[in-house]
Amino acid sequence: MKIKAPIKFFAGRSSAYLAEKIAKSYGTELGATSVLEFSDGEFQPAYMESVRGCIVFIVQSTYPPQDNFMELLLMIDAAKRASAYKVVAVMPYLGLARQDRKDRPRCAIGAKLVADLLVTAGADRVMTMDLHADQIQGFFDVPVDHLYASSLFVPYLKNLDLPDMVIAAPDIGGSKRANAYSRFLNTEMVICYKLRKKANVISEMKVIGDVKGKDIIIVDDMIDTAGTVCLAADMMTDQGATSVRVVATHPVLSGPAYERINNSSIHELLVTDTIPLRGHSDKIKIVSVSDLFADVINKVYKYKSISSNFIF
Repeated sequence: MKIKAPIKFFAGRSSAYLAEKIAKSYGTELGATSVLEFSDGEFQPAYMESVRGCIVFIVQSTYPPQDNFMELLLMIDAAKRASAYKVVAVMPYLGLARQDRKDRPRCAIGAKLVADLLVTAGADRVMTMDLHADQIQGFFDVPVDHLYASSLFVPYLKNLDLPDMVIAAPDIGGSKRANAYSRFLNTEMVICYKLRKKANVISEMKVIGDVKGKDIIIVDDMIDTAGTVCLAADMMTDQGATSVRVVATHPVLSGPAYERINNSSIHELLVTDTIPLRGHSDKIKIVSVSDLFADVINKVYKYKSISSNFIF
């Protein structure tokens, strides 16, 4: 009878807070690592315990700065060179995912480059959540477990018991995700149509659909500068919406995001802990993804189906 390889959890520095919760939910502890830092900013991660013959799960979201991604690559390489049996990159938030195509001449496709670098470094499997575009899974030449925060958000939204709930897509690109929520919750859907002159700057926005007297839930994969959702929330409120809530998996929240959220008509912003919050707002509520990732890791380790972890 073949002996199953032991499992070990490790974390990059930027996601240690989440990795600890995932490991605890799984019923184990994080393995020991160290990082040697040089005066010029160069760093070298190392494992402080043996990983020989182990299935190693490395938890690290790759939000900016890009040192977070480089640290993950170095940890994968170190594990492979230390004779780990398999290495799984657990990336609750996959950075550069917005660069999934050439949307203008002579630009990079960053998401494809990320996939290539992870596989080259030695990742045998990737586990992530709510990619900006589902097709990014096809960029990888190794298995990808793409989880959805909907399994956490939908029960929360149901418990709100809002009388006239309507799901809203913040833009045309998010209509597929919003439609899935709408079908599962059996609600109507509206779409925000926006025009941009440049990145993070909206020149025009319109709402397609009726929002008067409705409790609006804007659904998105991430919230960055919060310009879109705050403008949409204020516009819907002006058009008679009873309340506006925002559900976004990844709280990037850069630049003026916190100020905009606090000054907007958004009643509540529901996010996960794939990225640590850099500021504070009484409107923000966090739902942890730790139990979901721990459950999926357990099923992957035991070669069980993870289909039950998907709501849609």
